[in-house]
Amino acid sequence: MEFSIYTRVFIFVMCIFAGFVDSIAGGGGLISLTSYYAIGLPPVYALGNNKFSSTIGTFFASLNYLRKGSVIYPIALSVSLFALIGSAIGARLAILYAGIIFRYCLLIVLPIVTLITFSKVGKEEENSKLMSYSYEKGKLIVRPKSICYPIFIMLGLSIGLYDGFFGPGTGMFYTIALSALGLPLLKAGGTTRIINLSSNIAAVTTFIINGNINYSIGIPCVFASIIGNLAGSEFAIKKGKKGIKPLLLIVLMMLYIKVIFDLFV
Repeated sequence: MEFSIYTRVFIFVMCIFAGFVDSIAGGGGLISLTSYYAIGLPPVYALGNNKFSSTIGTFFASLNYLRKGSVIYPIALSVSLFALIGSAIGARLAILYAGIIFRYCLLIVLPIVTLITFSKVGKEEENSKLMSYSYEKGKLIVRPKSICYPIFIMLGLSIGLYDGFFGPGTGMFYTIALSALGLPLLKAGGTTRIINLSSNIAAVTTFIINGNINYSIGIPCVFASIIGNLAGSEFAIKKGKKGIKPLLLIVLMMLYIKVIFDLFV
């Protein structure tokens, strides 16, 4: 498949924007995946290219959050393990089946998630029953209580499965879920990048093995994703929850519009 220079510039710019949004609030795949479809890639190749570029971009955003101390390691590691398993299963299902069932489920789930975002996200101090807070050398230290770990396993498996099967909005779902459990929003976003990276690696490996990536488009988009993710993670670290929560709500609305469009238009 040949692509014009205008098509290549378009997808490059869109992947920068997608990386920026994804590193802050998750959901950048809504932008990049739709763009891959728009330039004519077949669905499975669009999914594969989306994972290919976003995985490497997420890696660089993760480094930025790690450097700034915005990752809660016990949560990142415990959820990542099961996210990797769920994502590998989901990616295999995506190759075999269409994603229509997930889209119908999202019509019900997304309004519920939006209500949770309005009521819980950004109000972590009210949800401290599941997290313990302390200050060491002037820095906020957050530790999950033991009751959280069964929840982390379920989050990893369920959202990881969704990530491998469909993908868009995965980071947003993790960020909202961790914040609703009591994790400060910036740390929820940083921790989410590590989790997302693990599930992305599992999914993209499956797509590579099955030959579902167009590298002539994918390799330039990797660099676009890196640029967007680095810029977005810096923005989130500087702005905190004031910059993250509005983007979460925008991504939720974008995802809902996309699902409705895919199903009924």
